[in-house]
Amino acid sequence: GAEGSTLMSYFSKNQIQALKPKITFSTLRDLQCPVLQSNDLQGKPEESCSTEELFEWLGAVLNQVSLDNKSSSFLSTYSCPEPSTVVEKAFLCTITGFIIPEKIIQLLEQLCCYFGEPKLAYWLTLTVHGFADSPVSWRESEHGFHKGGENLYNFVIFRNLDYWLQMAVGAHDDCPP
Repeated sequence: GAEGSTLMSYFSKNQIQALKPKITFSTLRDLQCPVLQSNDLQGKPEESCSTEELFEWLGAVLNQVSLDNKSSSFLSTYSCPEPSTVVEKAFLCTITGFIIPEKIIQLLEQLCCYFGEPKLAYWLTLTVHGFADSPVSWRESEHGFHKGGENLYNFVIFRNLDYWLQMAVGAHDDCPP
């Protein structure tokens, strides 16, 4: 109605436009992946990796850090936690933009449907990063983006539909309920 046309007039007058999220796909070949057990958060030597090891490894993969543990012109190296297995193909889909919670839930439900048919994957992840200066905060505290800005959560979904939820918030933020 009239409110809608007034709002559209405001946006066009101020040169504000809607942007669609950017979606990119990539295939990672021969990726060394940690072995995980859904019922073992702490990991067991020579059997499975812990949640912390997975979180660190996932950060390295998402940031395209080399996992070959070979030093060159830098001081530190990184390798996949053990035990691990090599996956011939891993698919990475990145969606960049403002995504409402309902769409994230829809993505999560679609990922769970992935295991509806027999698949080779034992687990998959959905990682959601908030903007560093996001106005979103937990409880009654203001988001401390001026002092850090960490703001993400990660679902690890297993073939049996068990899942882990990992969260990272800044040192100056309250933890979620």
